[in-house]
Amino acid sequence: MEIKYSQDDSGSTQPNNPLHGVKLADVMEFLVDKYGWKELALKININCFKSNPTIKSCLKFLRRTQWARDKVEQLYLRSKK
Repeated sequence: MEIKYSQDDSGSTQPNNPLHGVKLADVMEFLVDKYGWKELALKININCFKSNPTIKSCLKFLRRTQWARDKVEQLYLRSKK
């Protein structure tokens, strides 16, 4: 007797999440290319955008600071429309 398992989509796909599958590094690269560091600092008041900004240092900060990551993700979604 062969047992077939149905695929459970809970957790494997996120149809209502527009950021599903998008890496934070890709989000940052897009925003830096589109706005530049000075414009990003004006749009989102985060020190890592103001003083000696690098994508690497911003990623480290954003991965540890949820409120800042939320703002960056919201700007990304608004910018992609």
